[in-house]
Parts: sequence; structure tokens; C-alpha cells
Amino acid sequence: MIQLILKKYLVAIFILSLVIQNAVYGQKENSEPLIFDMVHHNPGETPYDSKYNNPAVIKEMGYNGKVYFLFESPALAINWESFDKDVLPKGTQDRKWVDEKAAQIKQMHAACKAENMAIYAMSDLVLFPKRLIEKYNIEDTFGDPNNELTEQLIRVQINEMFDQFPDLDGLVVRIGETYLHDAPFHLGDIKDKNNPEKTIIPLINILKEEICEKRDKQLIFRTWGAFDVNLENYLKVSDAVTPHKNLIISVKHCEGDFHRANSFSKVIGQGRHKQIIEVQSAREYEGKGAYPNYIANGVIDGFEEHSRMPKEDINSIKEFVETKPELYAGIWTWSRGGGWDGPYIKDELWCDLNSWVMAQWGQNTDKTEAFIFNRYATERLGLKGTDLEKFRRLCLLSAEAVVRGRNSTYRDMNPWWTRDQGIAWPMVVKGKTEQLRNLAQKDEAVAKWKTIVSLAKSINWGNNETKNHALGSSEYGLKLYEIYRSLVNIKYADDNGDAKNVKKWLKVYDKAWEDYNNLAKKYSTIATLYTQDYSRHIANNANNKVNKLKEEYK
Repeated sequence: MIQLILKKYLVAIFILSLVIQNAVYGQKENSEPLIFDMVHHNPGETPYDSKYNNPAVIKEMGYNGKVYFLFESPALAINWESFDKDVLPKGTQDRKWVDEKAAQIKQMHAACKAENMAIYAMSDLVLFPKRLIEKYNIEDTFGDPNNELTEQLIRVQINEMFDQFPDLDGLVVRIGETYLHDAPFHLGDIKDKNNPEKTIIPLINILKEEICEKRDKQLIFRTWGAFDVNLENYLKVSDAVTPHKNLIISVKHCEGDFHRANSFSKVIGQGRHKQIIEVQSAREYEGKGAYPNYIANGVIDGFEEHSRMPKEDINSIKEFVETKPELYAGIWTWSRGGGWDGPYIKDELWCDLNSWVMAQWGQNTDKTEAFIFNRYATERLGLKGTDLEKFRRLCLLSAEAVVRGRNSTYRDMNPWWTRDQGIAWPMVVKGKTEQLRNLAQKDEAVAKWKTIVSLAKSINWGNNETKNHALGSSEYGLKLYEIYRSLVNIKYADDNGDAKNVKKWLKVYDKAWEDYNNLAKKYSTIATLYTQDYSRHIANNANNKVNKLKEEYK
């Protein structure tokens, strides 16, 4: 009898140990951070030819999931047959386009699945086929998630996406904008995108029910352009939406677009939902990887312009992870892309550095950024000794030079004055103090770029190809920021009626452009150049203004 009781007791202990073990391992598995990457192709253009399109490449870098871009989303590739076979009738041009898109996406998913990588698709909402909108006469209502038919169609759409693309692990949803550049047979709209009660909360609840609860898949809802800069609205959403293990909120590390000198996101670490942090590796307003621009240090440990924030505020991702670890869901980088047009890079060195460091740190947040950086320098570049130290200094200087050259550490300029491959007439904050500080920081930026070039020359890069690009891209930064400095000086001199300095800096401007345009003759792997005639999204082209001033100050 005693032996029987003992046997039952041991079995019970064994079963209990298995339950505890499963719970522990289950917790560990669920708590692993999401480390995602996305290539943000230029809408309406040929997709980027990038190594980061390959799931095997980003897996080796430390990523565990891939986010496919808007025009690679199943939202554009479902056939709607479960709802109405006449929405996309077989044999029509739009059905043919959708079926071809579906085949393309399934091929992409298969490559990702082969590497055991999680598969996510970013989708604009609300987005429906034109035929559906026209047939049901919902042109004025389909952007309202509170509309009964719209809600039904969203649920149908979600179901078809996961049914027709079963490898899909989750959906990344944005409502800040709707891009239709590569979606000729669809229309998009969203009503009151900034309104928690009317739009954000009901939409998240619909998606949460269909994706998180019914299918046990993940929903990542982006705050950008909707509730990313208004803490009151963010908390309204957080309070109204019940947390779920599969629901994650996506937040950029800074407010608005990826501009240096923009405020650190005030919603990071707030509310009760897990957050994944978005980071742009090839910064769209800062050369897109054309020149050294190491931002991973600032994102992780805090940019210098955020050091003046109140002590009680979170001002870095490291501080977020340390103070609110229960809200940290992971890191999502855009290894390439953002914005429009060029510059177009031939060598991915500088965005590779940012992406690799963010991916490795994101899953090893107990390590310092400097430790991860040194691993990159040694493991991927083969640097050692003083060369490693020089590379570290070069990269940290690049962050200092960029913020001073495009803006200032006090945000003395409107950051939109230069973007993509173009330069607008400088937009500056008024005031003598701001003017003197801004001009001084433009000088500092150029001085730092000169040191960067000197460091690039002195490092033993290990091979001529890397050396050529490191030096060429560093000179690219120097020459471009000399153009920036000349324009800001011309702007202030003209504002102050200082004819002598206007004429002086007009000459400097012309020489800076001449030196910049000659770079392509010296270096084979540098990016395409900024152009004087670029005006897309730029209201006041800088070179046009310069030509007028040349006539005025003859």
C-alpha cells in the first residue's frame, strides 16, 4: 500500500514538474522580443535591389521576423470570393492583377518560411477593390469603421487574408496615410484618423477580435499619424482597448517623422499595451545611407538633444526597457527606405551598421550599445586595436555632425528644409541668439565632417572596396554639409541686409556644389547625388532662390 501511495506521489510530482516546466518555457518563448526588419520601397518606383529583401540575410543579422511592405500585402491580393464573386470576376484585368500579386506574395512567404522567420504584412486601412466600392455604392462611407457594412467588409478582408495566405503570422496596420501608387485597382480612405472614439478604438477592437482572439495571430497597430504625438489620445486608446497577448502597439522612437532634433516619443512606456519601437536605419531626410550617420547609439542611449528632457521622462529606448520592461515588445527597423526618390546607394555599409546593432541589442538589452557596436566592428568589418577606436569615433562624430548640419541641437531650423535628394531654401527660427547658435553649429558640423574624412583615411579597412566606400561616403557627407552651411549663411546674410556676406557665401555655395559634383569621378561606390533642380515636396527650391539673389546682388 505504501509503495502504491509513493508511486502515485512521484507521478504527481513528475506531472507537476512538467506543468511548471511548460509554463516557464512557454513564458520564455512568449517573452522573446520581436526583432523585425522591413525594406520600405519607394512607392511607384522599381523596388530596391537590397540584400535585406532576403530573409536568410536578415536572419543571420539577428532578426526573427520580416515585415513586408505595403504593396507586398495580402490586402491587395485576396479575391473576395467568400463575400461576392463579382467583386473581382475571373478573366478581368483587375482579377488578373490580384492573382499575379498573390502568386508573388506566396513566393516571398515561402522563402521566409524556409528560414523559419515570422511573416508580417504592413497594410493600409481601410483599403478595398474599386469594383467593390462602386458596386455597393460606398464611396462616402467605406472609410468609417463604425459603418455596419464597412465593419463587415473589414472582417471579411481579414479572414480572406489569413485563409488565402496561411503562412502569415500577423498584420501591421497603419491609418496615418494611404498609398495607392502601386495599387491601381484599389481605393483607400480613413475617417477621423486622429479620433480615438470614432476611429482608432473601434478599428483596433474589430481587428483584435478577428486577428488576436479568433485566429491567435498578432496585430501590430501603428500609432504614426494617428495617436503618436498626443499622449491624452494615446491613453484614451490604451484605457478603452483591453490588452491581449497578441496585440502590440508600434511607436517611432521620435515624434512625427524620423528627424533629428524632433522630440523623443512621449507615448513610449505609457499605457498598458506592449510596444514595438520603429527605427529607420537609412534615414530618409539624412542621405538614406549615402554618408556615415550612426543613429543606433542615440536611439538606444539617448540623443544629445534629448538630454535636456526632465529627469522623470523616458528619453531613450534603453531607459524604456529598464523602467517598463513589461511593455517592451521588441525592435522594428526599416533597413532601407522611406521618403521618395534618391539618393540611391550602391553600398549598404552605413544602414547595415545601424540595422545590425539595433537587431542585436534588441534581443540582448542587458548588453551596452558600445559592446554591440564593437562586435559589429570586429565581426563584420574585421577591425581591431586603434582602428576599432577610430571607427567608433567616426561613427559617434557622424551623429553630432548630422544634427548640427541639418538642424541644431536646439531645433533652430524647420527639419523639412532638406529631404530626399533635394534642398529647399533654409527655414530658420527667428531671433539673434538662435541665429548665432545655428551658424556656429553649421561651422561645427563641417569641422566634424573634416575629422570624419581624416579618420576614414587613417583606418585600415582590410580591403580596397570598403576603404573606397568609407572614404567616398565620408567626403560625400562633408561636401553636402558644406552646401548646407553656405545656404544657411546666405539666408541669414540676406535677412540682415548684409550684401558683403551674401556675395561671399554665394561664391562658397557654387564652389561647394562643384566639389560635390566631382565626387563621382573619384569614387565608384558612392550614392547618387542630390540635385539642384529637385522640387518634389519642396515648395521653395534653394537653387532657384540663389539664382535670384545672384541677380539681386550683382
